[in-house]
Parts: sequence; structure tokens; C-alpha cells
Amino acid sequence: MEEQNKKSKSKELMSWVWPILIAIVIAFVVRQFLISPVTVKGESMEPTYHDNDRIMIWKPGSIDRDDVIVFQSPVEDDHYIKRVIGLPGDTVKVEDEKLFVNGKEVKEPYIKKAAQTYEEEVGDQYTVDFTMQEVTGEKTVPKDSYFVLGDNRPNSSDSRMYGFIKRDAIDGKVLFRYYPWK
Repeated sequence: MEEQNKKSKSKELMSWVWPILIAIVIAFVVRQFLISPVTVKGESMEPTYHDNDRIMIWKPGSIDRDDVIVFQSPVEDDHYIKRVIGLPGDTVKVEDEKLFVNGKEVKEPYIKKAAQTYEEEVGDQYTVDFTMQEVTGEKTVPKDSYFVLGDNRPNSSDSRMYGFIKRDAIDGKVLFRYYPWK
């Protein structure tokens, strides 16, 4: 009877251990390969994202224009968050506060209000004119690379300073902000 009681307790313990172990393995795999939490550092993506916002990034999949991505900085041991402006093969320039990709004007509603406020208060351009060739030395975005800009153009270190972001440096694209909830 005592041996049967031990087997019963052992069986009950294993009925708890296996699901917990499976849950831990699933959580590890999801965090490593699918989604991951990230804390935004700095003001380069304001007004879209602010310092200490908590976001979730999606690791697999394609990168498209206007995606906000998190990537390994090419200039320091840190991760940056920026908006993808140019895809492989694209040309990028800003002229008179207008963004042009492949010669066509691209509307940027995510910076419209901030740009207007900045120009009224500071009296200067929100996005200083540039051509991609001036800032990177390249006419088009190279294969497996991206041209990125911060939404807070006057206070953003981005492709205008350090060039293109390689595909293998990208951690993932932003899915959503989970704190603070807005």
C-alpha cells in the first residue's frame, strides 16, 4: 500500500513538472525566435515612441518601408530604434521638408505635427535637406541593407550619420507598445 502511495505521489508530481517544463521551453523559444520585449532609450523616435516606452518586436519576417525596427547600432554597443525609409535599390532625399523615395514624394504623417511645432518654435527645418549619396556615398541602398531615419529628425543619429543598416543587424520590427498604454 505504501509503495502504491509513493507511485501515486510521484505520478502526481510528474503531472505538474512536465507541463511546467514544456511551458518554459515554449516561452524560451518564443522569446528567442519570435517576439521579444524592448525598452526604448532616448528621444530619437519622438513623437511616435518616447524614452522608456516598452515595446514588443517581431523577429522573423520581411522588412517594409515605414516599419519601425530595432537593430544593433553600427557605431556603439547598443540597440537603436528607427523607421525604415529606404529599401534595397531605393534612392532617398529630402528637399524643402519633403521626403522623396525613388523620385516620388512620400507623406510622413507621423512627423507632421512635430515638424510644424519645431519650425514655429525654432525657426529652422525639421529635416535638413540631403541626398542619400551626399550622406552615404551611394546612389542606391545596397542589397540586404536599409536606410533608416528617426522620427525626431533634429535629434536623431541615423543613416544620415552612420550609413546603411545591414539586414543581419536587425533584431526585429515593432509590433506594439505595451507600456505606457495609449
